[in-house]
Amino acid sequence: MKYIVLMRRSLVVIALVLLASFPAHAADSQAQSVVRGLYAQLIASMKQGDQLGFDGRYKKLEPVIRASFNLPLMTRVAVGSNWASASPQQQNELVSAFSSFSIATYASRFAAYDGEQFTVTGEQASGKDVIVETSLKPTTGEAIALNYLMRLDDKGVYRIVDVFMNGTISELATRRAEFSSIARRDGIPALVNSLGAKSKQMGPS
Repeated sequence: MKYIVLMRRSLVVIALVLLASFPAHAADSQAQSVVRGLYAQLIASMKQGDQLGFDGRYKKLEPVIRASFNLPLMTRVAVGSNWASASPQQQNELVSAFSSFSIATYASRFAAYDGEQFTVTGEQASGKDVIVETSLKPTTGEAIALNYLMRLDDKGVYRIVDVFMNGTISELATRRAEFSSIARRDGIPALVNSLGAKSKQMGPS
């Protein structure tokens, strides 16, 4: 009996040591679960792609994209220095237009399922942020690396703030080069209208 008690105490000590050795495990797993949840909804939408149509895919993907991505922060980064000069109303309009554009992009880009495989392959720390590494394997051809830069929001939840195509090409940096140029040249209202037009162009003709 005494031996069993000692064994139990030893197991408890070992468990505590192991938990102390991996303090970030829960946070890291939460970051990955956000991407896995996004992928699950993408695949579900793609499998019903023809049946849903663009509008149906948009509605199906909207909740998970709004939950998975920090769209207000991404809007501020994409607009660049012009954000500070925008009025509060214009900032709200920008966030709304950028959010609709982002959802429309996914609804258009992932329109049908042909056996593609989305796989979360790992993660790594990037300062205070986390990069979740994934791959997209099409039916034919080589897999494409898609890495997600995750950042804690004001509620302490990891959300996507950028996507790196082929592991290195920042999608947000590409957007910033285009959108900040429009805002600087033509003004904030022109950028809002441009984002709205782009969203409509991706919809049904």
